[in-house]
Amino acid sequence: VCASLLLERRVIFVADNLSTLSKCGHAVVATLYPFTWQHTYIPVLPASMIDIVCSPTPFLIGILSCSLTHLQDLPIEEVLIVDLCADKFLQKVSDEDEILPHKLQAALVQILEERNEILFQERCYTQGDVTLDSLVSEAFVRFFVEIVGHYSLHMHVTEKGERVFQREPFRKSHTSRSVRHFLDIFMETQMFAGFIQDRELRKSGVKGLFEVRALEYLETIPESEPSGMNKILRSLGNKMKFLQKK
Repeated sequence: VCASLLLERRVIFVADNLSTLSKCGHAVVATLYPFTWQHTYIPVLPASMIDIVCSPTPFLIGILSCSLTHLQDLPIEEVLIVDLCADKFLQKVSDEDEILPHKLQAALVQILEERNEILFQERCYTQGDVTLDSLVSEAFVRFFVEIVGHYSLHMHVTEKGERVFQREPFRKSHTSRSVRHFLDIFMETQMFAGFIQDRELRKSGVKGLFEVRALEYLETIPESEPSGMNKILRSLGNKMKFLQKK
């Protein structure tokens, strides 16, 4: 689901109740941080407006299970449909498993599958109240840091003081072929464009968890080689300490 949204495709959530649709919709949008979903997002679509799913533009839409029969009668193609209650895909585009860099995806999946065990160990280690939300957020942030955390190395400041992003040097600088392939596609999305534009315009810099982790990432690798490929996520997958109070 995350992979499909990152490439700004069309995704439909199906569930038996409004609460599940709303919570899952908001949660998956939140996992995209530091990127922002730029397209149509309707947590719960009224049955009377079901035809909206025929739109050719990207969207994330939730519908109740009672509308599923009507949905299946509509001419929709290349749409990812997820049954949240049955925990299965009702329709796939077919390449969802090939979108994200394999090693990073595997590490992220491992963390999510072992989240309860990791959470228990972190609470014992830190004696703090580490939450599941913070663990999941941290995992996704570090996933994105591995992919685009070196962007600041390719922000050129002109004589006028304007910050200009150097696209090709940024993409080519990653030593992972699979990440470069992903960036070929991802860099064409509105999400990535918005991410870069925001950082080009903010001369004072951007603050937030992503920027903190990106700085930590850059401090651990040579400036000429912005790819400690999978190092951070691998350490998370091995259940090493990673939650730090800032």
